[in-house]
Amino acid sequence: MPITPAQTTNQNHLLVALQTDEFERLKPHLELVQMPLGSVLYESGDRLQHAWFPTTAIVSLQYIMENGASTEIAGVGNGGVLGISLFMGSTTTPSRAIVQTGGYGYRIKAGAVLQEFNRAAALQRLSLLYIQALITQMTMTAVCYRHHSIEQQLCRWLLLTVDWLTSNELTMTQELIASMLGVRREGITEAAGNLKDAGFIDYRRGHITVLDRSGLETLSCECYQVVKKEYDCLLSTYASTKHSNSQAYKKK
Repeated sequence: MPITPAQTTNQNHLLVALQTDEFERLKPHLELVQMPLGSVLYESGDRLQHAWFPTTAIVSLQYIMENGASTEIAGVGNGGVLGISLFMGSTTTPSRAIVQTGGYGYRIKAGAVLQEFNRAAALQRLSLLYIQALITQMTMTAVCYRHHSIEQQLCRWLLLTVDWLTSNELTMTQELIASMLGVRREGITEAAGNLKDAGFIDYRRGHITVLDRSGLETLSCECYQVVKKEYDCLLSTYASTKHSNSQAYKKK
């Protein structure tokens, strides 16, 4: 698939933050791939063959129970990377990775990204910072499931998802949202109806549009703000790293 102006590595913040020489070593190994809604990148227990850097797609990490029920434990968008188990010394993961918002991303073979990870201090540092943010998201997701209402969980999920998109519209069915949050579809229908009546969102079959972000933030629990603060700090680090790399490259 050819790389078009609308799909570039600049859309993934982690790739952008790499030092120029590090990125140039990775670039020949990066493969632009389409990531359709609902496609599974890997299943629980699979041996990881690739790492993925989403650009316009969002991927849901889910734990699958023995009875087939699933619950989202985290989401990965354009600020991160899929396949972090590779960086932690493992080749498998207990979670399933399924595309929740269709789009594009860059795939790289495990051996190529590990070679650069073991070689380059900047990639190590940025990856570990991202893992810290991802752990924070997982922690607050668990807290949210245990202590907050379905409506609050839905607000948190919508806000985090919109943060990773370039628009306020999501292509997402209520059935899929219910599956990710581990609740009954009727609960999502009621919560979404309340948000629509309040004028915070609009939805039609398979599409949800956020109309009033501040309204969602008011109804959402503190879990969203904790995660957002961590990711804002991460993106700030990415930006400062990019600036430092740019200055160093100019001096050369």
